Amino acid sequence: MINSSNVQRPTSKHLSLGLIGYPLGHSISPKLHNAALQSMDLEGEYHLYLIPPLPDGYLELDALLKQVRDGKMHGLNVTIPHKQNVIPLLDDLTPAAKSIGAVNTIYRKGDLLLGDNTDAPGFWTDLQQLAFSGEQGASRRSLILGAGGSARAVAFALLTNGYSITIAARRLEQALEIRDQYSVFSDRLSVTEFKNFPLSTIRCSLIVNTTPVGMHPNVNASPWPDGTPFPGKAAIYDLVYNPGETLLVKQAKAAGLPAMTGLGMLIEQAALAFERWTGLEAPREAMQEAVEGKP
Repeated sequence: MINSSNVQRPTSKHLSLGLIGYPLGHSISPKLHNAALQSMDLEGEYHLYLIPPLPDGYLELDALLKQVRDGKMHGLNVTIPHKQNVIPLLDDLTPAAKSIGAVNTIYRKGDLLLGDNTDAPGFWTDLQQLAFSGEQGASRRSLILGAGGSARAVAFALLTNGYSITIAARRLEQALEIRDQYSVFSDRLSVTEFKNFPLSTIRCSLIVNTTPVGMHPNVNASPWPDGTPFPGKAAIYDLVYNPGETLLVKQAKAAGLPAMTGLGMLIEQAALAFERWTGLEAPREAMQEAVEGKP
């Protein structure tokens, strides 16, 4: 494993950055990173790279990572469905990415192509903006909806900060993989299949949606079944950030519960990625201003 500190600042005057994923129509990452480049007076651009799920997108994925390895590009973000697909194509992982088993940031250090995960610290930093009973040690119980790469990062952040968690996933095998990945936390981690899980009986202080359900353009969808009551004192954090207020967040607020989307997490994880690529402190205020008011 490698350490992400002391990142080498690119010597090129023009930075080529981008995001790998599928779909990408919802992404506001270009706004964030192009605003950061402009604020820091750095020449460059941030593009979207629409790469289909494997196996169809393998050749495109491999070719793009080779551009980073060859210095033709300076960094990439990774989102659904490639956060784990990229790992075999990398030389090494940071301790966080190794522990989580998913990558959302790729950069080069020397001759090595490295993978990092800034989702976990990005989520944890933003979660502190949500005041709820889970801040109390005895109430640190959380339900995570979904078991993809983002769920791995959220689980890592919560487990390493003292939470007990239950992962409810549509595909139980994915949740079991996370349980195996975090076997050291086995006394505080349980998994279940979503369709067989009695949501109405769950007792927790925090519910985190890590699925894409409710994401634009499917804004009338929610991972929480209509008519099912929320736990009485729970807070809801929806990683979906577009639309600005998801149906899940609306459901929670209608029930009188604190709720927020993942826009703050997006900004923080992007800022950390920018710092990996440039070795410079990210202009978080400029990045925030770039996305304020987006529906």
